[in-house]
Amino acid sequence: MQSVPRPRYSGKHRKYTPAALLPYKLMAKKSSSRTRPPLIVITGASQGLGAALALAYARAFPGAKLALVARNARNLDATATRCETLGSAAHGFVCDVTDMAAVARLPAAVAKVFRRPPDIVVNNAGRFTPASFAATTPAIFDDMLGSNLRSAYLVTRAFLPAFAERKSGDFVFISSISGKIVLPNCAAYTVAKHGLTGLAAALRAETKGTGLRVLCIHPGATDTAAWDGSGVDRSRLMRPASVAEAVVALTSLSSHTVAEDITLRPSGGDI
Repeated sequence: MQSVPRPRYSGKHRKYTPAALLPYKLMAKKSSSRTRPPLIVITGASQGLGAALALAYARAFPGAKLALVARNARNLDATATRCETLGSAAHGFVCDVTDMAAVARLPAAVAKVFRRPPDIVVNNAGRFTPASFAATTPAIFDDMLGSNLRSAYLVTRAFLPAFAERKSGDFVFISSISGKIVLPNCAAYTVAKHGLTGLAAALRAETKGTGLRVLCIHPGATDTAAWDGSGVDRSRLMRPASVAEAVVALTSLSSHTVAEDITLRPSGGDI
């Protein structure tokens, strides 16, 4: 793993014919006040919801610039390649977002490739380790706080100065239904996601009226690798693409409107 984030290319960028417009793409195009394709930073972009977010932005905004951040270089390259086939300029940045020094260098690495700061930063990186309170070791506790809360704090802190100087930009925090309610057997994860919800609220309170928007999304059970081996009926889970489309739509609202806290649940109820 590289301690210094470096742009990883998935091949020389080429122009492609954009994919056919989907309904939410039409909505994004009509409602967004953006005058140029946005630059979006997405953490945890190598798989699951992060990869789905990258693809959703690529479909919604032909020509979108995507800075994809994760630790797995091979998966990052695969996600970037899929986004490029949709007409986006996608580049991977290998970075451990719990590493303060590496994250501090990330804005400069992104600017070196794209020549400008991002319009949207999506704090999606995180992990889930199920454990009751009694079974939660200090190592599990620290890992849940580091991967789900500290990572978002560090990334947001790194990009905040550019947003504040420009007086615009969206910070999106992918929390969880566990950031609003308490479910058994995920004690440390619940603490971390409640903290993430609080972090978003604190940032929103301090930046309100400055042109910045802070969105906190609380997805329920979503079909990602976190459910592997659980025995849960996967047909009951939300699809990552559906959650990603909702995030794209919410960040495409007019700059006069912000979706502060949004809960997304499986239509059949919580699991």
